Amino acid sequence: MSRRDQITMTEDEALAFLEEERTVVCATHGPRGWPHLMPLWYVVRDGRMWAWTFARSQKAINLERDPRATLQVEAGETYDQLRGVMLECDVVLHRDLDVLVPLGTEILRRYTPGVAQDGPLPDEATAMIEAQASKRVAFEFVERRRSTWDHRKLAAGVY
Repeated sequence: MSRRDQITMTEDEALAFLEEERTVVCATHGPRGWPHLMPLWYVVRDGRMWAWTFARSQKAINLERDPRATLQVEAGETYDQLRGVMLECDVVLHRDLDVLVPLGTEILRRYTPGVAQDGPLPDEATAMIEAQASKRVAFEFVERRRSTWDHRKLAAGVY
């Protein structure tokens, strides 16, 4: 078995890793032809990553021009602990408030300590999300190719 085969994550392992981690680096094609790398907070819906950002941000403009992105989530402090997921994706941009408001709510619930994972949000949180949604765009990342690695699967000292 190759080392690549040894460290590849299963589908369940990759999904659990994405649920556990909090920041994805999103690479788009910048206006001068250089990669444009930016961090995003995200949620996973039915195995697919979603994020939102300001509609006038450079990454949103880049994705309007070329709706392809490479995503990477990685963790680990030392080589023997490195693990990650890299996805090459087509990106669907959504501007409909019926998509943006629920997504903003999911992101708020995931990243705000003390906010309940279900049930109604406080009125001020709902108002903030609704105000933000009109200025934002949602990214639905449609996976085309995946690469994963989990060096913890290697025998101790084999790296």
